[in-house]
Amino acid sequence: MSGDEKVRVSGETPRANTPVLPTHNIGLDKKSSAPSIHPSLYVIVWITCSSSVILFNKWLLDTLNFRYPVILTTYHLTFATIVTQAMARWTTLLDGRKTVKMTGRVYMRAVVPIGVFFSLSLICGNLTYLYLSVAFIQMLKATTPVAVLLSGWALGISQPNLRQFLNVSAIVVGVIIASMGEIHFVTIGVLYQIGGVLFEALRLTMVQRLLSSADFKMDPLVSLYYFAPICAVMNGVVALIWEIPRCSMDEVYNVGLFTFFLNGLCAFMLNVSVVFLIGKTSAVVLTLCGVLKDIMLVVASMMIWGTQVTALQFFGYSIALGGMVYYKLGYEQLRNHLMDANRQWAEFGARKPVLRKITIIVATAFLIFTLFGGLAPSYAPEYDPSKISKEVSERFGINHA
Repeated sequence: MSGDEKVRVSGETPRANTPVLPTHNIGLDKKSSAPSIHPSLYVIVWITCSSSVILFNKWLLDTLNFRYPVILTTYHLTFATIVTQAMARWTTLLDGRKTVKMTGRVYMRAVVPIGVFFSLSLICGNLTYLYLSVAFIQMLKATTPVAVLLSGWALGISQPNLRQFLNVSAIVVGVIIASMGEIHFVTIGVLYQIGGVLFEALRLTMVQRLLSSADFKMDPLVSLYYFAPICAVMNGVVALIWEIPRCSMDEVYNVGLFTFFLNGLCAFMLNVSVVFLIGKTSAVVLTLCGVLKDIMLVVASMMIWGTQVTALQFFGYSIALGGMVYYKLGYEQLRNHLMDANRQWAEFGARKPVLRKITIIVATAFLIFTLFGGLAPSYAPEYDPSKISKEVSERFGINHA
């Protein structure tokens, strides 16, 4: 996982764009004599936590009709502040903060400005759930590497490079194609998501510029320890002006206090999972797992909310994901890994031919189900199961109680 990635407290995250600051796990770098856990378990836990936060937030804000994303974001940050303060006092998981040379001057000149953009990205990101599907949101998020590259050029972090620009152009083209195929295109939702991507890109660029030295290397939990309080205050002020006057306790009780607790815990566990993930896998694995997570979220959106995904969107999103992988890994590294994967697949087929055939059949069936399941509504938009059931009942004289 690269240093300019982040942990999203209220949903998002990161294809492998997860930690809040450049990361370095001092405690986890030390070899332990305890039995090692396979890296795949850390990846599975991270994908599960990251996907759960996004789906949970969408369910709260849209399905349960708790349409107060800033309040929800403020709650997440307040929850994270309380838990990290308790962990700093009674556990050793935040001992990494002792190596960070944080002063009042650094906090005001670096952490606070970065926290402003962090808060804005979280607010815009959660507002998007009120208007767009999870599937379309994930497609728009694919433009994050492009925004980070352009903001780095604008702020003088890196020099403009035509080859890099051409590499990320595939991502832009893919997202444009996917947007053209979106059935439920809501302009205000798209603008909120673009704003979230831009604020996130500026935040990552400012982290690179202001807190990139060895004196400020932090793991995601330590980053959360410093950022959560100031971001909670900023989001709280916005919520106090914008949403709290409109929100009633009946709406809170309708969701349920225990549900809110689980939501906050899920968001916090995403940060914990990233701490244990760093150093256990390579950047290549994390990039590919991030892509897998995004694809799984698109499928989950189709299955849970019946999101309609057109063939044009599948085509455009495939281009965007391919462009993102190529941009992050590069041609040579990608070619070497593909050759290695092909060799391992051939060896797997030689050792277990039956299992290989079963894997191919299951993967093909899943692809067909996903593709035609998403295309079905566009081919038969007039299909209404309840209407057909009513017509059958009337014809045969069946009365429903």
